[in-house]
Amino acid sequence: MAWLTFLVGVLALWGAAEGTAVGGLLAGYAAGVTGGGALLVALAFVPAVRRMTPAGRRLLLAAVACPVPLVLAVATWLGVG
Repeated sequence: MAWLTFLVGVLALWGAAEGTAVGGLLAGYAAGVTGGGALLVALAFVPAVRRMTPAGRRLLLAAVACPVPLVLAVATWLGVG
């Protein structure tokens, strides 16, 4: 997430320096981060997940949360897409 936030910040700064509107980029990024957080919270409150042990619940939520930022960071680093 830190790499993606840095990348979006640099892109917004460069765009603003060139006079390009960057509100859409920042709003889209904020919506993505907020939506991802909301999905993780919703998953954490599913009854089947709430019955898990705390360690198992943390492991499940980490497995669900971490691949998305990792894949996006690797894709931006390698220039895929």
